[in-house]
Amino acid sequence: MKVCVIGTGYVGLVSGVCFAEIGNTVFCVDKDKDKIELLKAGKVPIYEEGLAELIKKNIKNGNLVFHTDTSSGIKESDIIFICVGTPPLPSGKPNLSAIDEVAKLIGQSINGYKIILNKSTVPIGTAKRIKKIIKENQNDGNKNYDFDIVSNPEFLKEGEAVKDAFFPERIVIGSESKKAIEIMKKLYEPIINQDFGYAVNNTNKRDKVPILLTDSTSAELIKYASNAFLATKISFVNEIANICERVGANILDVTYGMGLDSRIGSRFMKAGIGWGGSCFPKDVRALSYTTEEYGSPASILNAVIQVNNYQIFKVVQKAMDMLGIIDDKIIGVLGLSFKPNTNDTREAPSVIIINKFLELGAEVRVYDPIVKEYPENMDKGAIMSASPYRAVKGANLMVLVTEWSEFYDLDFKKVKSLMANCNILDGRNILDRQKLQKMGFKYAGIGY
Repeated sequence: MKVCVIGTGYVGLVSGVCFAEIGNTVFCVDKDKDKIELLKAGKVPIYEEGLAELIKKNIKNGNLVFHTDTSSGIKESDIIFICVGTPPLPSGKPNLSAIDEVAKLIGQSINGYKIILNKSTVPIGTAKRIKKIIKENQNDGNKNYDFDIVSNPEFLKEGEAVKDAFFPERIVIGSESKKAIEIMKKLYEPIINQDFGYAVNNTNKRDKVPILLTDSTSAELIKYASNAFLATKISFVNEIANICERVGANILDVTYGMGLDSRIGSRFMKAGIGWGGSCFPKDVRALSYTTEEYGSPASILNAVIQVNNYQIFKVVQKAMDMLGIIDDKIIGVLGLSFKPNTNDTREAPSVIIINKFLELGAEVRVYDPIVKEYPENMDKGAIMSASPYRAVKGANLMVLVTEWSEFYDLDFKKVKSLMANCNILDGRNILDRQKLQKMGFKYAGIGY
């Protein structure tokens, strides 16, 4: 099929490459000319394992085309994916201006039957909103062209997005049109049946991928509810971790014991410094706003946000407990991205923590394996270091923020020799506490 993907962020780029790899002609369009030129050259603005190789391969075989002419992409395609951003407004309400802009352009450009598929994370009723805008913007020459709207939420985890695109746990297709649903099932058929040739890290092909066919409103809510539930699990575990510290329990044992219950499971049961990134903060706030907008209290969702905000600043409080007055102290921070295997720093807890340390008068040295530029909103007073050892040299405290694999294997004899004071604050509970304490480190984790 001929597919147009509007927007080349995480979702649009990975989805477009996936559809190209399984044999479709994909037009990836974006109004950002610099980004498109970068992609045409086979360079990727985001860090995602395996993505650059797939882009180069599918540009070469002609399945993948990058350009800035959105109208042309719409006209040449059978299926149009909307993959633009929906950032939160101060109220928490999603900003749908980019969605509206794309819908307007589709209405002006439509030249035959199209399926317009929304993959952006959007609030309830957006499918109907898009349909209305497209109809309003069809001019006299194309008013008779039919189209259908489909809600097809993405479930891509940053750092594992390529794998998730090819080996999803489920596919959700929401539409009121049987015709559109059948065409979408055809598009996804290689993924559903797992009968394509590409493999990621020797991943074994699974049985058929479950597909849920539903209405557009339910599909929209499935995405928000899924992310909100995962965020709830994390906030709940962090609250239990705080109880553990008060009563002398061990959060690692508590969560292990809880996770053995099949009704609960072990995933998203790690205590830490709280969630961040481009999805959980935005989606929980958006669902809370929508819930209250429709006259239903969002008590749990608001509590989830409150606990997470507290958890981030709890790290600062722990640092103060270890150092006393932070003013004039040197703190080495390991990790900037909100999670490992990505360069995404949007709403990363690290930025909030670093800014607070600087505000309190500390000298902060930062190292991340991938992120080498200052994230947006991070105080430029922080010193970017070339290695973890440079970051902790002369430090009074080392704070581990992101659980990058290389931090598991640090040479702690070297770390000890470099630090002014042997204090470690493990914000992800990944280090061996007993080993470090035997070496002479003062160790603090989360919840034990």
